[in-house]
Amino acid sequence: MALLKRSNGSGPTPDPEGRMPLMDHLRELRNRLLISTIALVVGVVVGWILFDPVWEFIKAPFCETPQAQQLRVGTCTLTYGGIFQSFFLTLKVSAMVGIVVSSPVWLYQIWSFVTPALYRNEKRYSIAFMALAIPLFLLGAVLAYLIMDTSLAILLGFAPSDAVAVIQIDEYVSYVLIMLVIFGISFELPLVLVFLNLIGILSHATVKKHRRTVIFAMFVFGAIITPGGDPITMMALAAPMIILYFVAEAFMYLREKRGASREDFSHLSDDEASPLEEDSGSAQ
Repeated sequence: MALLKRSNGSGPTPDPEGRMPLMDHLRELRNRLLISTIALVVGVVVGWILFDPVWEFIKAPFCETPQAQQLRVGTCTLTYGGIFQSFFLTLKVSAMVGIVVSSPVWLYQIWSFVTPALYRNEKRYSIAFMALAIPLFLLGAVLAYLIMDTSLAILLGFAPSDAVAVIQIDEYVSYVLIMLVIFGISFELPLVLVFLNLIGILSHATVKKHRRTVIFAMFVFGAIITPGGDPITMMALAAPMIILYFVAEAFMYLREKRGASREDFSHLSDDEASPLEEDSGSAQ
């Protein structure tokens, strides 16, 4: 009969460890996806309304190159080759704005869905992780935007002097989007290493052991993942990643050194004396 009793609340008592039946997980996932979708749609509407200033901001790096004025002197010109391409361009730019504007909402929904599966100390670290993730992503995106004109000038400069650059709008927007996302995500990698160290998965010794390999891999990654593969973009991506990698490694070293300086007696039972107490007792 005890199983048939209802609690004072309207529903079952929550599990202190955050466990719930599979159907409840699916319902929660559905609700959080719905909230994230609504926020994204609102952000896309905002991007649609603000398309003109956003487009001026996006095309500014291209307009700094000499090739931007080859078709019409004194005017920055991009072309499009389809009837519906201008509509899809507006939709793509609006979606970019929508993802950025709604990011606090969908990041919070992801965080809230994952949180019950973490231990208390891991939740505390994850809050700091989320607080740093967005600024680092934005920092990477800003760096990509600042070097984009130089990267474009190098890539377009390989063409013969008598050739005219006819850049499609859709191709250019895809290039900008790829650059911003690649740089933003790349700046998150050292933060991931720190997070794995905080929750005990990755040690400083492992990171130090593979340091040279990781640095070489960062240069290879910068050469492969960037759309043009030019040396300026590769160095601009690899150099900050290496600096952040060393910062992450230094954090791991100091954290583990501080932890090693403190003796851990948590493995002892309540009735068992610590080595310090044994030494002091024998001295007497």
